[in-house]
Amino acid sequence: MKFGLFGINMRPCDNPAAAAAVARAADQAGFDSLWTGEHIVLADPQTPPSPMPPDVPFVDSAVALAYAAGHTRRIKLATGIIILPQRNPVVLAKELASVDVVSGGRLICGFGIGSLPLEYASLGVPFENKGLRAEEYVGAMKALWTMDRPEFHGRFVSFSGVRAEPRPLQQPHPPIVFGGNSKYAFSRTARLGDGWFGFGLDRDRTANYIDAIRQACERHGRRFSELEISVTPKAPVDAEVVRQYADLGVHRIVLYTRARDQSGVLDFIRACARELISRFA
Repeated sequence: MKFGLFGINMRPCDNPAAAAAVARAADQAGFDSLWTGEHIVLADPQTPPSPMPPDVPFVDSAVALAYAAGHTRRIKLATGIIILPQRNPVVLAKELASVDVVSGGRLICGFGIGSLPLEYASLGVPFENKGLRAEEYVGAMKALWTMDRPEFHGRFVSFSGVRAEPRPLQQPHPPIVFGGNSKYAFSRTARLGDGWFGFGLDRDRTANYIDAIRQACERHGRRFSELEISVTPKAPVDAEVVRQYADLGVHRIVLYTRARDQSGVLDFIRACARELISRFA
């Protein structure tokens, strides 16, 4: 079992000194990866279904991971997740390739679709066809990352006669992980992804979603064994929870602490190293 740490771009890690200390501690403790979350904007005032108050800070994922890269040596750096249809894919391809380069090839690209129309509207991005747009954006980014003469022509993005350097160090490109729990998300994972990330899931929902991903792989002629499954459990994680999720086919548990200060997060990292990583990693 691998262990990730969620929230390297959120309070208290929105503070640079705290982010650096937490990143170093997680790297030294044997965590496999650091994960960001994303909301470019939040509803003000908070109204359902907005998930949190408007004053919650989210440092941009690429900025946060590039900063963490400078304070670590081994640990992987994951966007968990970037809401892909809200981004310009050509610009995002440049940003993520740059993170992979400055980190020495440690990036994991986690993408999702999002579900909040207000956030889309504030960015001037259509809420309709967001799933189709995301899939096309993945294709466009892969073209920029892998083709000698990048070219892509789709419904939502089109280019030729261009290059975007640097390219990622990882070949052919950094791993692509999808979030989401719809049949479309599972199909997208099976067809286009290297893995799947589920956040805040209990054991039953995890089992159901993994089964759905297996079925999607069968439909699309993909081996489920080619995918890496990462989950942030809803309940506190102990040794028994790790065993239960491993039995379901989970490869990585992405741990999340509600600690509100640097000291609390560092205590959490030390406890995880002692009680989980030393036993299972």
